Amino acid sequence: MSIIEIVGGILLLIACVLLVLFCMMQDQKQDQNMTSAITGTVYDSQFSKNEGRTKEAILKRWTFWLAVVFFVATLVVTIVPVYFD
Repeated sequence: MSIIEIVGGILLLIACVLLVLFCMMQDQKQDQNMTSAITGTVYDSQFSKNEGRTKEAILKRWTFWLAVVFFVATLVVTIVPVYFD
């Protein structure tokens, strides 16, 4: 095992655990569906207009970047040993 494989494996484990935790911390989205059209409920509020700075937006952003790190680390751990072994 090379150093790149060990570092990549550790990075994969950390990214995987954080990705699962961040996904579980996010709230479930409530879509505006036919029920809201029939009942007349509207989900527009001041909170929804400022959602770029909320906890949900931060968690969504971190989840995206952790998924990118996980994908790249998986490729590195898989491809590097084939060409540099």
